[in-house]
Amino acid sequence: MEFSDIVTYLWRIVAILIAITVHEFAHGKMADIEGDITPRLSGRLTLNPLAHIDPIGFLMLLFFRFGWAKPVPVNFNNLRRGEKSIILVSLAGPLANFILAFLVSIFWRIDLPLPLGFIRFCIELAILNVFLGIFNLIPIPPLDGSHILESILPYKYRRYYQSISLYGVLILMVLILTNGLYIIISPFLNLFLYLLGLK
Repeated sequence: MEFSDIVTYLWRIVAILIAITVHEFAHGKMADIEGDITPRLSGRLTLNPLAHIDPIGFLMLLFFRFGWAKPVPVNFNNLRRGEKSIILVSLAGPLANFILAFLVSIFWRIDLPLPLGFIRFCIELAILNVFLGIFNLIPIPPLDGSHILESILPYKYRRYYQSISLYGVLILMVLILTNGLYIIISPFLNLFLYLLGLK
């Protein structure tokens, strides 16, 4: 492995740590605001990446660009506004990723004499955050999008949707292996990259 490859992986590690930390912290913080102190009691209201890393999920993100963090424990029964709170908590993580991506885009949108390596890192970080945000909004259990969809579905349909949760991980694996995930995400990813000035 060449030195440049090592540097690339180091930058990628930092980008992954930042992205998953921001995502999980946002979930925990919103849950705390909405009345559930479970994330606080679990030590997840922190920007320390070590609190949010799932070792296997981290390695998957590093080498295969698909992975996961340690989910923040949230007791939906403690949320003071019921379904509205569930939607806010579920949206918080992806929205935090999108916001971070747009903030980082400032570094290549403005004309500053910044090192090329730093700009490349910012681009990597932005793309990763956008990808994580979009991916987590897919309405397949256990992703954030599934909680949002379940919260807005009429009660008579929720039981049928909840039955899908038993097969959610399997459905995601099939989508990944058949390239279906890319087909779903790519139009939204391209839109965000355009908005970020990368297309």
